[in-house]
Amino acid sequence: MNQLEQLKQFTKVVADTGDFQSIKQYTPLDATTNPSLILKAVQKPEYRPLLDKAVQDNPGLSIDAVVDRLLIAFGTEILKFVPGRVSTEIDAALSFDTEATVAKGRELIALYEAAGVSRERVLIKIASTWEGIRASELLEKEGIRTNMTLLFSLCQAIACAEAGSQLISPFVGRIYDWYKKSTGQEYTGADDPGVQSVKGIYNYYRKFGYKTEVMGASFRNTSQILELAGCDLLTISPDLLQKLADAEGAVERKLSADAATVDMEKLSMDEKTFRFMLNEDAMATEKLAEGIRAFCVDSGKLKQMIAGMR
Repeated sequence: MNQLEQLKQFTKVVADTGDFQSIKQYTPLDATTNPSLILKAVQKPEYRPLLDKAVQDNPGLSIDAVVDRLLIAFGTEILKFVPGRVSTEIDAALSFDTEATVAKGRELIALYEAAGVSRERVLIKIASTWEGIRASELLEKEGIRTNMTLLFSLCQAIACAEAGSQLISPFVGRIYDWYKKSTGQEYTGADDPGVQSVKGIYNYYRKFGYKTEVMGASFRNTSQILELAGCDLLTISPDLLQKLADAEGAVERKLSADAATVDMEKLSMDEKTFRFMLNEDAMATEKLAEGIRAFCVDSGKLKQMIAGMR
């Protein structure tokens, strides 16, 4: 049994891609998308018809509304190949606007439901800012499930759990990138700061009984993935899924639901505590801001592409 098949015994494997062919090949349970992945996909000839159709079918709509319909088109297609859920991201430009994020979440779910997809099969991805977390809390109360992304710190994770978010996506690889750049060190295995961050969050949730799912994301190598075997979910890019599928060797469960013995103090996350703890964490502050900017750039490119087709 290869390492991918072994990993699936401990963890729900999610495809981090907008590429349907990859999704079919690796049989993940769920799939996640973001503006960067959708931008990458529509530049491939096999996915161009989805973009063409979204533009041609909606001539009177704003460019933002056409983007929404493109996201739904990708999500609906992806759900033909995964038995579980698809994550669809809200425009990162709304990351500091709770009301606009809630309104957009409702719009996206309405579009999915109009396309015949039940809300249970969709996770609305929102940046883990204080405003985004408040939006998640409101949407969850309406039965709209959320996936909190761009998450780099325990304070963000605690705030999401207290808000009742369905799922969080802590970014392993981007944490690793920051520490490697700032220290000049190479990190492997259990010493990887990104791996340690997700383990800490997972253990905190288990110890204090939070139901929010933990989905490790943004991996740079298979070592990071294998160190998190046992995490609720792991979202993995097609190239790393292939490396796992090609690899032999035993995969051990590294994370366990039995975290009651972990020595951790329970924290309560009001806005002042959240903002101060995030500010004290240079890595999380920088990576959150950088991630929002990068997603805004790729959303902008997608919008320019659509504008050029009109």
